[in-house]
Amino acid sequence: MPPVHEKTLHMKRPYNFSAGPSMLPEPVLETIQAELMDYRGLGCSVMELNHRSDAFEEILHGLEARIRRLLKVPEDYAVLFCPGGGRMQFSMVPLNLLGAGVSASYVVTGTWSKGAANEAARFARVHVAYHGNGTKLPDEEMLDIPEDASYVYYCDNETVHGIEFPEPPAAMVGIPVACDMSSNFMSRPFDVSRYGLVWAGTQKNFGIAGLAVVIVRRDLLGLASPEVPTMLNYDTYVRTGNLPNTPPVTQIYVANLMAQWIEKEGGLDVMNTRAIERSSMVYDALDACPHMYATKVDPKARSRMNVTFRLRDEMLTDVFVKEAAEAGFINLAGHRTVGGIRASLYNAMPIEGAAGLSSFIRIFALRHA
Repeated sequence: MPPVHEKTLHMKRPYNFSAGPSMLPEPVLETIQAELMDYRGLGCSVMELNHRSDAFEEILHGLEARIRRLLKVPEDYAVLFCPGGGRMQFSMVPLNLLGAGVSASYVVTGTWSKGAANEAARFARVHVAYHGNGTKLPDEEMLDIPEDASYVYYCDNETVHGIEFPEPPAAMVGIPVACDMSSNFMSRPFDVSRYGLVWAGTQKNFGIAGLAVVIVRRDLLGLASPEVPTMLNYDTYVRTGNLPNTPPVTQIYVANLMAQWIEKEGGLDVMNTRAIERSSMVYDALDACPHMYATKVDPKARSRMNVTFRLRDEMLTDVFVKEAAEAGFINLAGHRTVGGIRASLYNAMPIEGAAGLSSFIRIFALRHA
């Protein structure tokens, strides 16, 4: 019996402003749909592929090659694919980078850097180089990084508060820099050589939840103590060619499709141009209606990825979310810990989505003034 109701990707889909898992580009979804039942004539889905097969190794090696091309990753860096999300990396970073040291320095600018520092405190003496309130970034003179720290850690983009570093702080020199780029990875070019380690969950700009990409300088491998569990040791992934066990096959497949899409669209410079254009539209609309909306983030620290704001009349917050959803703009409620509104503008968000939301912001302000 045929289904009573069928939907296709060609029907009008709402613009999804979820902070993660985020929306995927329609060409990527269409490829997944087309290959779901039969991956390239093999008679099985990607989800059913043997991870030791030639077909999957082609996907795995293709993904690494595309990451290296897009980011110009130097040869003295390894590219790893680790299961689990960001909280797994909160543990893996200190377990692998402490070496013989006992302390690490953390720049706390929001929820996720604070969470990483708290987790690292289970394994190390954590020195907080800066403790912000989620509204601004530290000036160089505010950073207090001890010379004997094994590494210094920061989060490049804080999704909850909507603040983003425009570039790595210059004060972070002399010791390895570890950076959480989960929410802005593959949204702009950056100089990999400035870092000891960069990691990113893929569910924002680069795929679906369940996979973390780690780019680590090879001279930092092998520092983990013998007590570190096998699957939490970066060296395990290097020695096994990213196949220490059955990997998250589907997540790697989707990340590879995203890498192909980014290349086809023109690369990271194009992604960055679009990110600036999208976020500028939304910020301009908010700034034009100060009687209705409040933005707490210092303009110099505003994120290209996550635009956060509040209704000056908090009673209108639920009304805004409801009316936005009815207009085709979904998942705009702020993080549960802070409330307000959050519009996440990752790689897959079309310019039209940001333009539509900015128009809605202005119209809502007129209607409820």
